[in-house]
Amino acid sequence: MLDYIIVGFGLAGLSFAKQLEDNDKSYLVFENYSQKSSRVAGGLYNPVILKRFTPAWSALEQIQKAIPFYRKIEAKLQESLITELPILRRFNSIEEQNMWFEACDKPILDQFLLPELLQNTNKSLDIPYHFGRVKHTGRVDIKKMLFSYLQYLDKKKCLISESFDHHKLNSSDGFVEYKNIKAKHILFTEGFGVKNNPFFNYLPLLGNKGEYIIIRSETLKLEEAIKSSIFIIPLGNNTYKIGATYNNQDKLPDTTEQAKKEIKEKLESFLKTEYEVIDQVAGIRPTVQDRRPLVGTHPDHQNVHILNGLGSRGILIGPTIAEHLYNYIENKIPLEKEVDITRFEKLR
Repeated sequence: MLDYIIVGFGLAGLSFAKQLEDNDKSYLVFENYSQKSSRVAGGLYNPVILKRFTPAWSALEQIQKAIPFYRKIEAKLQESLITELPILRRFNSIEEQNMWFEACDKPILDQFLLPELLQNTNKSLDIPYHFGRVKHTGRVDIKKMLFSYLQYLDKKKCLISESFDHHKLNSSDGFVEYKNIKAKHILFTEGFGVKNNPFFNYLPLLGNKGEYIIIRSETLKLEEAIKSSIFIIPLGNNTYKIGATYNNQDKLPDTTEQAKKEIKEKLESFLKTEYEVIDQVAGIRPTVQDRRPLVGTHPDHQNVHILNGLGSRGILIGPTIAEHLYNYIENKIPLEKEVDITRFEKLR
């Protein structure tokens, strides 16, 4: 009998699989590659909400866990995955610059915000005011990480590349059974695909479509990520990821011309050099109205669990929340009420 079955393998699935590896638990992963939000995400880790200059939820704990977590994955996979990357916030007014200084004096934020203004020296950018710099930021190559980890699982005979049929899952006291596979627990980390999961489709996962364009520019020569109305994220070799959009109406996985137009208009409001669009990607972020993850155990099936709703900050949230869930299942350490799915019990 296995210890765990994991269904879905984005950031949530990878984060929990790493917990199982660290604790010598046996597991099997089902992945059908239908959910793309993790694979197309920008991959930035950033502890600050730059629209309002406020710390992200549990930012300090999350960043302290996330960086060592991804470094260990680099070592395990023998791949270069993390790039330290400064994030510069483009100010739109003197008032925003003043708000930045006020934020720099606040608890937690004083660790993440540089208390001085930076002048733009890049002639390809129109920056009438200044930049503020966020510290302890960088980028994880999520697509490469997930691809390499799935290869690792395949070599270990821990991967089944097929869709999971929820109706063939039987839950009994002490274990679950799927076809001819038995496990002590099953964890669903399906992202927006949980909408098709009869165990957890009552949960209020909204879904928010995000699209990026990938551009090439020989003249931009940018070595930092820039945050304005959109992000410019350097990828190397004169290529950049630009975005993202936020659309809570369109739940189709395809890219759209409307999103490309929106991104280009925002980009060209401050980019003053030539560029070429070489790709466009889209994914449905698993978002929740209260902006907290969906974590916990099914109320009627004590061996059936969920880890979902990481939203647009999964790169930071995943390692921390996966550890919390593991300790909840294995060590009976209670989950925080703000993430426990029992907060939505009345929706069943």
